[in-house]
Amino acid sequence: MIRQVPFMGVIWVVNEAMKLGFWNGNPDWCNLGQGQPEVAELEGAPARIDSICIQPGDHAYGPVGGTLEARQAVADMYNRLFRKGMKSQYTADNVSIASGGRLALTRLFAILGDGSRILYRNPDYTAYEDYLYYQRLHTTPVCEYATAENGFAIPAVRFEELAASSEGLDAFVFSNPCNPTGAVIQGEELASYLDTARRHKVLLGIDEFYSHFMYNADGSPASGPCSAASYVEDVDRDPVLIVDGMTKNQRYPGWRMGWTVGPRHCIEMLNRAASALDGGPTMLAQRAMLEALEPARFDAEVRAVRQEFARKRAYMLEKLEAMDIHPAVTPLSTFYIWASIEKLPEPIRDADAFFHACLKKNVMTVPGRFFDIRPFRDRPQPEPLRHWVRFSYGPSFDTVRMGLERIGQVIEENR
Repeated sequence: MIRQVPFMGVIWVVNEAMKLGFWNGNPDWCNLGQGQPEVAELEGAPARIDSICIQPGDHAYGPVGGTLEARQAVADMYNRLFRKGMKSQYTADNVSIASGGRLALTRLFAILGDGSRILYRNPDYTAYEDYLYYQRLHTTPVCEYATAENGFAIPAVRFEELAASSEGLDAFVFSNPCNPTGAVIQGEELASYLDTARRHKVLLGIDEFYSHFMYNADGSPASGPCSAASYVEDVDRDPVLIVDGMTKNQRYPGWRMGWTVGPRHCIEMLNRAASALDGGPTMLAQRAMLEALEPARFDAEVRAVRQEFARKRAYMLEKLEAMDIHPAVTPLSTFYIWASIEKLPEPIRDADAFFHACLKKNVMTVPGRFFDIRPFRDRPQPEPLRHWVRFSYGPSFDTVRMGLERIGQVIEENR
């Protein structure tokens, strides 16, 4: 009566590590598989928010789509960062608050219409497999493989071809910047995506949780974030839903605070879905979020984050290259490096064998197969992404350094 529910990739990694004594915060473990940024004090960043003043009304149920204050604060942030001088501006009615990004995405998939043709990219965020699995009987998932030659991104011209084909598309849900590859569609390419969506009436569901982890081609921190919100013409007509939250760019994953920004009609449908799916977000985390979204604090936090994560990114890239572990392209976003281990010695050139070998040294990585999205659970053998691994530089610099040193030991022991 109960189906077998597979682990998400990172959860499977943690579960395997726990069998060997891992616990969150264990100083002898290096979690280079983790999908969260370091959450302690960071040089140049504001002090961590460590208290909230609970108001009497916070003890009651809140609106399923979030409080007016929280929704307006998110809308103001998008207008300030991405829509200066534009006639069309986001309002509180363009924002839905959810208890985390995964829940926001669950709501999004829940409102897609019967018979919809939903484009998804491979590889992409592991949770999309389950979202599409739930929808597989009344929608049509459409897979597009992103290749190493294209830096694991889908070129804008290819998206145009798919949208303009005889079968067409109804929606395209994807992460941008991409988890796991660090590829980012930006500038004219991203503008072209939105133009295609407008002309062919394709809903874009864009997971932008890593939008502030941006780097220049030379590895230095970028001057600002990347968002499709910069290219939306009319906030109530363009078919674009943007999902983001406090987990990554503000380093508060434990708050479970996410949001969706988009046309009012779509936001209303998300909120109606929320009334049945989850009942709305916690009042307490929304209260705390108001302080975190204050412009001066918000901007200081993301500047410090980009500075520190650019340093860790450069260090990890250098050390992995020295170990003959190579990314398809140098990632310009996220805090992941998606790299091939095909040049490593047998048997550790297989991502699962590599994972287990590293686990013996108390180091966690994520095998590439978890990002190969299979809505119908039809996994091929051998796994197409068996030589790819996602490495995270989310932890502290010292943890990243220790983890890479131990990976070096694993490789030497297998030569």
